[in-house]
Amino acid sequence: MSGPPVLDGRLALDDGEIEYRRIEGDPALPVLVFLHEGLGCAALWRDFPDRMAEATGAGALVYSRLGYGGSSLPAGGAFPVDYMHVEAERRLPAVLAALDIERPLLVGHSDGGSIALIHAGAFPDAVAGLVLMAPHVFVEDCSIRAIAEARRAFDTGGLDKRLARWHRDAAGTFDAWNLAWLDPRFRDWNIEDCLPEVTAPLLAFQGEADPYGTRAQTDRIARQVAGPADIVLLPGCGHAPWREAPETVMPAVTAFAARLAGGYRL
Repeated sequence: MSGPPVLDGRLALDDGEIEYRRIEGDPALPVLVFLHEGLGCAALWRDFPDRMAEATGAGALVYSRLGYGGSSLPAGGAFPVDYMHVEAERRLPAVLAALDIERPLLVGHSDGGSIALIHAGAFPDAVAGLVLMAPHVFVEDCSIRAIAEARRAFDTGGLDKRLARWHRDAAGTFDAWNLAWLDPRFRDWNIEDCLPEVTAPLLAFQGEADPYGTRAQTDRIARQVAGPADIVLLPGCGHAPWREAPETVMPAVTAFAARLAGGYRL
């Protein structure tokens, strides 16, 4: 593969153009909106959105944020330190409004999970539920070590070639994300202040072998959100629960979506 796959549609935002893909489903159910990780994109979800849409009966939206996949490239340099807030409070609402999606079930991985939490805290009535995989709400030492290691893998370990299969400008995408996380100011990044405003039910997965974060992330989420929270710890799982532990993740998400459709009960 010589470049990012071509998706079904493109949507113009105020500051660029994103690629997206829609999957049809029951219009009575909340649409599953997939929010990818810090080096992900729509295509890197592979067939997971299709399988989840089939399992739940819901429609789905998969899109690449600006700077990722085949979407518009970043303006240059690192993302701003508050880039997840920009996505959650400005761009995600614009995407949902443009595509006529109301009260979705947000499915977020890593950065995407953090974006889902910020959005749900800022717009608590606009979200039906949250599925979070390896979310982060504060910066841990292990996170910085893993992101520094990702820089070494990109420079000398072949990560650049692997990412070039999926992103229009792999170096631009990597630098924008990596430089933001390694900015000394990012050590103070913390979104715990938004958690008490999160009223939507949530299901969160944390791999116990995740190099980017520990169960302290999901522990803090469970303690501080206002809505019901179900936390699943995955022994031996790393940073991508949807890919590494589908035998646990898929049934749990399907059951969670069914509870939302029927009126959530703990």
